[in-house]
Amino acid sequence: MIRVGIVGGSGYTGVELIRILSRHPEVALTVVTSRQYAGQRVDEVFPSLRAICGLSFSSYELAAMVEQVDLVFTALPHKTAIEVVAGFHEAGKKVIDLSADYRFSDAALYESWYQEHSRQDLLAKAVYGLPELYREDIRQAMIVGNPGCYPTGAILALTPLFRQGLVEAKQPVIIDAKSGASGAGRTASTATLYGEVNESFKAYKVGAHRHQPEIKEQVSRVAAIPCRILFVPHLVPMNRGILSTIYVPLAKKCQVDELMSLYESCYGHEPFVRLLPAGILPTVAAVRGSNFCDLGLVLKPEEGLLIVVTVIDNLVKGAAGQAVQNMNLMLGFPEKTALEMVPLAP
Repeated sequence: MIRVGIVGGSGYTGVELIRILSRHPEVALTVVTSRQYAGQRVDEVFPSLRAICGLSFSSYELAAMVEQVDLVFTALPHKTAIEVVAGFHEAGKKVIDLSADYRFSDAALYESWYQEHSRQDLLAKAVYGLPELYREDIRQAMIVGNPGCYPTGAILALTPLFRQGLVEAKQPVIIDAKSGASGAGRTASTATLYGEVNESFKAYKVGAHRHQPEIKEQVSRVAAIPCRILFVPHLVPMNRGILSTIYVPLAKKCQVDELMSLYESCYGHEPFVRLLPAGILPTVAAVRGSNFCDLGLVLKPEEGLLIVVTVIDNLVKGAAGQAVQNMNLMLGFPEKTALEMVPLAP
């Protein structure tokens, strides 16, 4: 059995990692750290894990943890993860980081949106953890930067079009995305209180969200030219899920069948991308609790627009599920291991 650990396991991503890893036949979860809950049983903090996880949260100590794990997930705030990841890497351990600290290849871009990066020497060694784009690189990686939740659905939607040069470069792609409240994390915040979120719907950080440069860097890499992206996130009153409606100006006239064939050629073999028939649009309810990304297309030829809609569960394909998918690749396991959860319905 491969021994795995989680640093920072008391948030929503942490509990989702524990849930998924408990189903994995090839790994054993040996340690979960939490500064806030050190010494408490995991199933006392998360009653959903009763009879599933018998561990107690521990304080983080690199030297002790290195002896207990072969691979580690870091689910820490941005910046906090930088040196933690570096410590495990220098100890020869494989790391999957769920913060933004190792998602960017351009250190200056990261620093312009986050803060100073103290281990820029490791950025070139880190692989962006989107298996549909970088599967073979992930297999060989020692550090994987797990993608952000919003970027996952957006990049999957845009990659086939930019790869084929079908996007009109003079106009921006507009990503109109809506997320449930769990995307803001488990830390108490006035903005995500029930009374603030229920029966409300709001845009936030318009054109200024930190996921915009992540999307832009990845899409520009695929296109091999700088791309124009405007990202507008919204908070909706649901627990989990992201729906992204993406307006793509086309560089030439296209037929629906042509575009469907393009997406089928990109994702028809992918285990966790489900392409819907033309004109059928996905819903967040259809992916809840699963590692799927559902994708639908609507072509508006008179406007020269393709509208792409994607949905994911932000805690699974947008975080913990994708992290386990990356772990499977890094460790040589079948990619779908522990991830073949049927979406919850209703």
